[in-house]
Amino acid sequence: MTSKQASMMQRKLLPIGIQTFGEIRRNNHYYVDKTYLAVKLAKEGKHYFLSRPRRFGKSLFLDTLKELFEGNEPLFVGLSAHQQWDWSVKYPVLRFSFGGENYRETQNLANTLDAQLKLLEGQYQLPPQVDSISGRFAHLIVKLHQQAGQPVVILIDEYDKPILDALLYPEVARANRDFLRGFYGNIKDYDAHIKFSFLTGVSKFSKVSLFSGLNNLYDLTLTPDYATICGYTDHDIDSVFAPELPGLERDVIREWYNGYHWQGEGVYNPFDILHLFKNRTFKSYWFETGTPTFLLDLLFQRQVPSLQLGEMISSSSMLSSFDVDDITTEALLFQTGYLTILKEENLGGQYFYTLGYPNREVYQSLNESLLSVLVKDKSKQAVQSLQLYRLLENNDFAGLKQLFHAFFASIPHHWYTNNDIQSYEGYYASVFYSYFASLGLKVTLEDITNLGRIDMTLKFNAQIYIFEFKVVEMAPEGKALQQIRDKAYADKYRGLRQPIHLLGVEFSKTSRNIVGFDVEQA
Repeated sequence: MTSKQASMMQRKLLPIGIQTFGEIRRNNHYYVDKTYLAVKLAKEGKHYFLSRPRRFGKSLFLDTLKELFEGNEPLFVGLSAHQQWDWSVKYPVLRFSFGGENYRETQNLANTLDAQLKLLEGQYQLPPQVDSISGRFAHLIVKLHQQAGQPVVILIDEYDKPILDALLYPEVARANRDFLRGFYGNIKDYDAHIKFSFLTGVSKFSKVSLFSGLNNLYDLTLTPDYATICGYTDHDIDSVFAPELPGLERDVIREWYNGYHWQGEGVYNPFDILHLFKNRTFKSYWFETGTPTFLLDLLFQRQVPSLQLGEMISSSSMLSSFDVDDITTEALLFQTGYLTILKEENLGGQYFYTLGYPNREVYQSLNESLLSVLVKDKSKQAVQSLQLYRLLENNDFAGLKQLFHAFFASIPHHWYTNNDIQSYEGYYASVFYSYFASLGLKVTLEDITNLGRIDMTLKFNAQIYIFEFKVVEMAPEGKALQQIRDKAYADKYRGLRQPIHLLGVEFSKTSRNIVGFDVEQA
């Protein structure tokens, strides 16, 4: 489709912040048809689980399922499901959501469920016969089946939020987990009264820890047929949203927001896309809605250099679950959407995944956030980043040396007294790397498996910059630049016929700063 054809198409309303299927369909909003997947789920199975990052459309899909099972046919006219569904049958639906509360206090979970159960009991005119939360849920399931003559549909949104909210308070998290285990156990115990169940959340807690005997949940998270159940595909952008594309560079949209993979076709973050079309400006819309501070603190606590984040290795078992007392870094970053699957390998029957940044938004924003945890002074960080860009534009290497020295000097002393962070080799190079990455600059890490001898290549302004980092307590001074020469790192870039700059940077653990900065042109 040409840009002229796209501009002639009628523009619709952007469904920003709308998670209600009926409102989108009635009020002429853009809608990416996912109803064929809803019908496929209903016909092929019974109990499902889906993990996706926040603001990826899980709640909207859940609401689509609700309208489908309740038989609201007019909403589906013109959509894939319309000709595939028996609209003469209507099922009672019990929908729960944990999205609107903070669960750092144990009583909040019981209060939230009590309020939602009261609404459902009033809606179906089924007053409770028992006092317990779990017992009232069971009573609703059984009595609704009897009342309606059809088995019940159970939809649970953000099933894990009561645990995730309390991860920094392990006792509360465990209490919430144990409470939910009893509540969700009704889905197994009363299976005969249930037509369909669907649970969504950000994380996949292990079945042993949370779902107990609920081993009949089919996990859709890494199922290729459902890889696009949330998010927009390239085809969706080019067809459904075609009227919004004129004036925006298509390749730049892809670079900023595409790249999420769940073992199938890649998808765009819908939250970003809708805000881009409204504001017509490329920004980190999704990232800025809230990056959990515990995630950033955890990366430093576990001494995970930012250099590693672009390529981490995980097994399928690591990715598929975690618990309050056992959260792997890889699983947390993947399930929250900061890393995605770049490659899958089957080695001896065991699946291994290479994880990396999905797109420019996450690459740039996560590194900026990591720096802010270190520097603590966002104003100073912003000034330094701006200076870095301008110095690079002018190849002012003397200015770069002075600025890099200021980078490390701006890190508060208490960071070193409270952490042993300067003792692990990748720390110094990580600070360097994160400053470049936070500007969205194209950085390639040559050797990320040996943090004592990392090469970093920067492509900028039609020029190549090759960095070698050394810690002088671990290697003689003056050897960083020599290693670039000896190993002929520049040779692989000579074919580009661009200026190549070699930079040997040396650090001292004692002074916690740069002690050597040598530059030459290859």
